[in-house]
Amino acid sequence: MIKPLCDKVLIKMCESEDKTKSGIILSANSKEKPQIAEVIAVGPGGKVDGEEIEMHVKEKDKVIVSKYSGTEIKYDGEDYIIVKQSDILAIVV
Repeated sequence: MIKPLCDKVLIKMCESEDKTKSGIILSANSKEKPQIAEVIAVGPGGKVDGEEIEMHVKEKDKVIVSKYSGTEIKYDGEDYIIVKQSDILAIVV
């Protein structure tokens, strides 16, 4: 189990679509990197660089993240990314 520290969030990227809304099937090369992820675990927040950080995301939230943010890791055969909460742009509702 991975438990993020401070203002870090453990996310797992959602799979990209295999076809467009109009039904066109996409090749692997034409798929865009997905930016929607599921929150797996959330750090406790607290003081970071002298500033109090309140965590606004929770486990199982779907979020939109910056395209090239975070640190990619592999754990138990699964791919995850650890990002700062500030790298999360929005919560999908």
